[in-house]
Amino acid sequence: MKVACVGGGPASLYFSILMKRVDPSHDITVYERNPAGSTYGWGVTYWDELLQHLQRADPESAAAILDGSVRWDSFVVHVRHRATVTVENGDEGFGVGRRRLLDILTERARSLGVRVEFEHEIADEDAEELAGADLVVAGDGVNSVLRERHAAHFGTEVEVGRDMYVWLGTTKVFDAFTFAFTPTEHGWIWCYGYGFGDGHSTCVVECSPETWRGLGLHQANEADSLALLEKLFAEILDGHPLIGRANADGGAHWLNFRTLTNRTWRRGNVVLMGDAAHTTHYSIGAGTALALADAATLVNALHAGMEPEAALAWYERERKAALVAPQRSARNSARWYEDLTRYIDLPPEQLVVLLSQRHSGVLPHVPPRLYYRLNQLSTTLGELRRGRH
Repeated sequence: MKVACVGGGPASLYFSILMKRVDPSHDITVYERNPAGSTYGWGVTYWDELLQHLQRADPESAAAILDGSVRWDSFVVHVRHRATVTVENGDEGFGVGRRRLLDILTERARSLGVRVEFEHEIADEDAEELAGADLVVAGDGVNSVLRERHAAHFGTEVEVGRDMYVWLGTTKVFDAFTFAFTPTEHGWIWCYGYGFGDGHSTCVVECSPETWRGLGLHQANEADSLALLEKLFAEILDGHPLIGRANADGGAHWLNFRTLTNRTWRRGNVVLMGDAAHTTHYSIGAGTALALADAATLVNALHAGMEPEAALAWYERERKAALVAPQRSARNSARWYEDLTRYIDLPPEQLVVLLSQRHSGVLPHVPPRLYYRLNQLSTTLGELRRGRH
């Protein structure tokens, strides 16, 4: 097959790697509009389950990704002026720098014969570079050009979240995945922090729009925003700075999260993958894993002996079905933070349990203290049953 991948993110690169592993004769080019090494973002998270999948699919890239990752098996919940709770022996998680991840996948793809062309923008599906391609993979992110030109066909819908967030870095290396909640006179503000290597951590800061405006963050430039946030989270930063990336006008890069869905993921020989097809709220840390799973499933579909159209339809059905649970969890998780005042005054041990249960669809409809007691009872009964066996 002749394949053109538009967008040089993890999904496109991993797809090209797996395609070449199955059949080296595939002619594959990845087009990325940005220069090499200019990726946005800091670190991305993944979990042990994804690592096992990567090791089975392509051991070489999996080993390099693991070598460049930071591990943790605990998380810390810090509520300013009140308590710090550490939960040991949680699920093993990993953080890896986004740039490092892309460098690994790019090098691996090129070693297998994939052409990766940086600073090469594809404006639409009629571009000369796509002529004669058997398959065009639109892996160009949430703002996909190929998808946007036919948004009506794809049935693209975007749900805008209520809270404001900003994606930052810091030289503070967190030993565990860290949640920090800070009260202000305008409401609560919180962050998620995790290490990803090279002496840096990701620090995602979030708050309600009322708190955002009350603190003056809606009109502050980036330098003033970072100075205020460093003060608010001083107890966990230990004197380390926050690092941002300003907008063109000098303002901080605050956003509302956009949950994107599409009615269909294919149009002729064009197929959507990764954030071009779907997004899930960052608080469940699943975006990269879901994008790589898209890539693996599409490769499997294309080599299952079906006609191309049937293969793309099978890929879409499989991935949409697999996304139901994480999309539901992501919606519930985002809602937990939007309803933070419902939980934040609970005793620390109860807050930690309900934070870990934020994916539940039942929790928003049950009084928090009652949910906590029922959860503890269920845990106790489960331990008793296991003890009997």
